[in-house]
Amino acid sequence: MNGFLVIDKPAGVTSHDIVSKVRRAINQKKVGHTGTLDPFATGVLPVAVGEGTKAIQFLDESEKEYRAVLRLGIATDTQDLTGQVLSERDWSHLEASDLERLAPQFLGLQKQMPPMFSAIKKDGVPLYKLARKGIEVEREAREVEIHALCFEWIRLPEACFTVTCSRGTYVRTLASDIGEALGCGAHLLELRRTRSGLFREADAISIEALAEAVNQEDLILPLDRALDHLQRLELTEAGGRKVQNGVVPQAADFTTATGEFRQGEQVRLYQGERFAAVAEYDMLKGLRLARVFN
Repeated sequence: MNGFLVIDKPAGVTSHDIVSKVRRAINQKKVGHTGTLDPFATGVLPVAVGEGTKAIQFLDESEKEYRAVLRLGIATDTQDLTGQVLSERDWSHLEASDLERLAPQFLGLQKQMPPMFSAIKKDGVPLYKLARKGIEVEREAREVEIHALCFEWIRLPEACFTVTCSRGTYVRTLASDIGEALGCGAHLLELRRTRSGLFREADAISIEALAEAVNQEDLILPLDRALDHLQRLELTEAGGRKVQNGVVPQAADFTTATGEFRQGEQVRLYQGERFAAVAEYDMLKGLRLARVFN
């Protein structure tokens, strides 16, 4: 099987655990995930299988969507319910309207400090490994973008919100920052990813459903569909043979004029209905083959 599965990750397991379970469920070794979810988090985890593992680098997962439940008044070292309590502060003076008024302040470009309990590396060592030893190191704030933020329900001291944000945003940190802005601290009780790029919650399946499916291939999103954001160019038969042999196609190897490309622009190459390759344009070297698919 070649393409992508959208797995509904349960709480309590790592993304790596899911990859291992998919390998066993489909009896296929070439499997990998496109981006980790915290063990306590649930929801959309895109998993590449077969030739799909070669296409991970070309995916557009720049925008993600989450649904989360925060708890005001308690801050933890992991910024979620799995951590040690750092502080407890009074929240009783707050009202639902205080949270709703605060939401617009977090929209747009933001500087966010990555948490110590994260997979970001310092001198080759993941921060969470240092954090478990009680070591805290300096981190640089990263620019993230919050596209949308709204509260679904507020039952103080808890509140549920949905957020659409850029890749690399820590929703745990967002919840913590909201708590600090309110003066009482906060941490996450629940976190569910509902979308990662074009991969959506509505298409997600459990590991159990995958293992029990009679026609597992019907659950696969074809790898070229996952790259639907890239322009499609048609090769001649001769051009298709060239690409299969790793030879960069020339203008005569396309069925129509290719037009102008932007620096770094990636395109899909097809011979008929066969997805042949992803090519990338370099202003100095022209079109080059970024990845050929079997």
